[in-house]
Amino acid sequence: MADKPQTQDPKTAAKEEPFNAMTQLQGAGFGNMLGMSTAWMEALSDMSAEVVRFVAERIKEDVKIQHEILHCKNAADLQHIQAQFMQKAIDQYQAETGKLVEMGTKALGPEHKP
Repeated sequence: MADKPQTQDPKTAAKEEPFNAMTQLQGAGFGNMLGMSTAWMEALSDMSAEVVRFVAERIKEDVKIQHEILHCKNAADLQHIQAQFMQKAIDQYQAETGKLVEMGTKALGPEHKP
């Protein structure tokens, strides 16, 4: 007697789908994401919070500069405000990049590896 082709129950397939996706990600080079430690996840959370804080500060700075530009009296003042804005933005982005690199280095340190 010939064997019947096996069909998978749709309910079982739906339950296995997340695991199949995880297996595909691991195969793509993401490694064993299930083994991430709590400390590592906390470090990533801290980095995300830092980025949100930085963006909020930059938005405040943008609003402040727009206010200053609206109250300019001449082109020289406008140029001065714009130059200060650009220099401060560059300095802040450089500092933030350094801070995030340091946080990332700590997150990937030996004590945080899965």
